Amino acid sequence: MKDNSHTISRIAAPIRGMAQRFSFMALILLAVALMMLGKVDIALMERVRANVTDAVAPILDVISKPIVSVNKMISEAKDFYSVREENLMLKQEKDRLLQWQAAARKLEIENKNLRGLLNFPVEPAASFITARAIADTGGAFANSVVINAGNKSGVRKGQATITGEGLVGRVTDVGARSSRVLLITDLNSRIPVVLQSSQARAILAGDNTHRPRLIHLLPGASVSQGDRIVTSGHGGAFPPGLPVGLVASVNEKGINIEPFVERSRVTYLRILDYGLNGIVETPPIRGLPTSPGNKKTRN
Repeated sequence: MKDNSHTISRIAAPIRGMAQRFSFMALILLAVALMMLGKVDIALMERVRANVTDAVAPILDVISKPIVSVNKMISEAKDFYSVREENLMLKQEKDRLLQWQAAARKLEIENKNLRGLLNFPVEPAASFITARAIADTGGAFANSVVINAGNKSGVRKGQATITGEGLVGRVTDVGARSSRVLLITDLNSRIPVVLQSSQARAILAGDNTHRPRLIHLLPGASVSQGDRIVTSGHGGAFPPGLPVGLVASVNEKGINIEPFVERSRVTYLRILDYGLNGIVETPPIRGLPTSPGNKKTRN
């Protein structure tokens, strides 16, 4: 029996070798024949291709369904996990906001009680005028814009101008129907500010670059990159608390501030009126009624 199987193996070995050797050639010849047939009879090949596709399509459909189902399950699991993480983050954020809300209400009540004890005068509510920048006179030696509102609209010299992001500058020249706003980046701009983190006072000085500097800061004052800068209200020219910018850099060259408002994006702005006379008086324009803010007091 063993001899017979050995004999069959010896006979089959050359046959397998021949089959393997000529199968590759046969496949090449079949491919060439199909290419030639496709060139000779295109319509026939298209029909054959369509029939093969139709025959294979159900098989592919059956094979693809489990893959699609698995991919769908994986996608749904990822979405569920993402929603779960987002839900946890929202819950944590909600808890933090509730803590801040409670602290703010407590401080509000305490502040109200202290104001009542001290008979603290309530600050006047601010009114504002919305104007549009109609010209930008910025350059290497000036940073200012012209707006389409003037004395007739109630604009007065020295008023603060803001956008939704923060402080833009102050009104320096007032005409009947237009005004000029000196930007906080101008070389002639000097604004009293305070660091919210340490309450250290300083002066924001423009230098005709996009990043003004902090000067006259008290020695030993703590300043860190990212500190928020707001107006201090000193001098009566600006109301306190207007957002100005963030500390961009602190080095041996000085402290530079990144303003919240980009000069290139100044289109519409608000001119604030807090009823502050400040350090600047606006002379009345002839032929126009004198506004309460333009009246000069005589000693």
